[in-house]
Amino acid sequence: MIGISKLYCGVAEPSDALRYDWRPAPGAETTRKPVVVFNCTRRCNLRCAHCYSASDARADDGALTGTEARALLDDLAAFGVPVVLFSGGEPLLREDLPELIAHARQAGLRVVLSTNGTRITTAVAGELARLGVGYVGVSLDGLGECNDAFRGQAGAFEAALAGIRHCRDAGVKVGLRVTLHQGNVAQVPALFDLLRSERIPRVCFYHLVPAGRGDSLAQAALSHDRTRAALDSILDHAASLHREGNPIEVLTVDNHADGAYLYLRLLREDPARAEQCLRLLRRNGGNSSGSGIAAVSWNGDVHPDQFWRTQVVGNVRRQAFSKLWASPPPGSLLAMLRERSARLGGRCPRCRFLDICNGNLRARAQAATGDLWGDDPACYLTDEEIAP
Repeated sequence: MIGISKLYCGVAEPSDALRYDWRPAPGAETTRKPVVVFNCTRRCNLRCAHCYSASDARADDGALTGTEARALLDDLAAFGVPVVLFSGGEPLLREDLPELIAHARQAGLRVVLSTNGTRITTAVAGELARLGVGYVGVSLDGLGECNDAFRGQAGAFEAALAGIRHCRDAGVKVGLRVTLHQGNVAQVPALFDLLRSERIPRVCFYHLVPAGRGDSLAQAALSHDRTRAALDSILDHAASLHREGNPIEVLTVDNHADGAYLYLRLLREDPARAEQCLRLLRRNGGNSSGSGIAAVSWNGDVHPDQFWRTQVVGNVRRQAFSKLWASPPPGSLLAMLRERSARLGGRCPRCRFLDICNGNLRARAQAATGDLWGDDPACYLTDEEIAP
């Protein structure tokens, strides 16, 4: 994640410590523990065109039982995982989700939820508040019909907006998750208007990843020029919000070229701030698939991140997450990802921003080129910009 609010607007956010200020406690392990996305169900009441898990209304054949899921959460807590994100599918379709959230909280985990928002009633929002859910991210792909067409159901936008309002009224922090593509990028200004009018405190703009059903949407990805224009629009709107005294947290996700682009823009606008930004980006270290982020599927499969579902590094039914994550065998995918700078091909080895990008998203590189270590096609920096 690239914290636009922190890096461009200079506003501290509660989640900044996970991105820029991580340090081991004296005498503690120096290994960074991952944020874990737990795709606790494959079922979903929508059928989104870009769904990385290709979820729909099918039954959860082979899903972890309640006992197995609770054992996973206990292991994550003992391992020192800072956050568990319940996702899906649509996690609110899992009948024992409240029990799992309560168990995670009792074990000491911070819990956040990723949902399409359509099933959040007043009662559900109240229960999320009672359970101590720290944040609810609601996925939208534009306003009105734009969202509904992409999500495969008329009325999905209004239902999601109602869910957002129920969370807000119940005192649960709620934000938007927006995947940028050709069909909705023109709505970025309107989405910022929605943030203002609905008093939504956070928004994450995701770059499209060709995974799951999203594999068929590669042609809908933004061109490099349109990506740069979208980033400029996001930066401009974020700055405007903060000048208004409206401290909405703005982030971009899944493209660490955004950090370099932001730095280059700051160099033109405020060189002193640019150097502060660069120090924070270096501290963050760029993409952390296989080290700072992990995903566990409904059937127990473990992936280096939530998008890279073609790569399975283990299964929690056979080995505890903590053991397979802490000690990957030499030559395994996890081990290679943690020393990837020596393996990257394409433009990465000669890029002056490698230390703040770390090769970007390997899932996207492999999907586009067939080469795990090849260029991520979503990197929109020019050869002149990356030159030392």
